[in-house]
Amino acid sequence: MANIIVNGKKQEVTLPLTLVDLIKLNDILQPDMVSIQVNEEFVERSEFETFTLKEGDQVDFLYFMGGGAI
Repeated sequence: MANIIVNGKKQEVTLPLTLVDLIKLNDILQPDMVSIQVNEEFVERSEFETFTLKEGDQVDFLYFMGGGAI
């Protein structure tokens, strides 16, 4: 088992673990609309299937919202 931080909370996971695996593990809604930062660096969507997490990584799932006119 390994420990990572996901959206500010400690999470125990089994390695190896890709970002696609982590998305599934965390039941992320609308995974096609999420951006991911690992250790404050954005990961390209094309790398989600191959990017492997390591002990102590900090992962943030980010959703970008558009605004409207007033």
